Amino acid sequence: MDYLWTPWRYQYVNQNSDEQRCVLCEMAQADVRHDPEHLIFHRARHNYLVLNRYPYTTGHCMIVPYAHVGDLNSATTETLTEMALLARDLERALEANYHPNGYNLGINIGRSAGAGIDRHLHLHVLPRWAGDTNFMTVTAETRVLPEDLSTTYKKLAPFFTSKVG
Repeated sequence: MDYLWTPWRYQYVNQNSDEQRCVLCEMAQADVRHDPEHLIFHRARHNYLVLNRYPYTTGHCMIVPYAHVGDLNSATTETLTEMALLARDLERALEANYHPNGYNLGINIGRSAGAGIDRHLHLHVLPRWAGDTNFMTVTAETRVLPEDLSTTYKKLAPFFTSKVG
């Protein structure tokens, strides 16, 4: 068996071990001057947009409510409505920048459903391309991304600067 070491993921794995901490709340509450380092590229009234630090594809974003809620029943109608509208806006921004063949939108509620951060609701928005699954993903459970996160951030952030949150 071959091993592919990913020591940068330790920070992600370790941060979820503290039941009192919520990385999504911490990012939302941080000074907006730190948004680029947190990969937050838009703040709306009830949600913010952030690049996934461990993306499945280039352009993998998340829509995250400011409210610390773990499921749809706990979110307000305003939050959920804005989340859907932001997903639409993200689709437009991703289309303009990447021209994907499709999109995956998903919410994993609870750890057994695949939620990496299971106590804070968030919607994943992923652009997809025909053939974007290759042998690395299938055989080595490894993703190959052609673009670094700072480049993706620079492409998507301007789309939202003219919008009012």
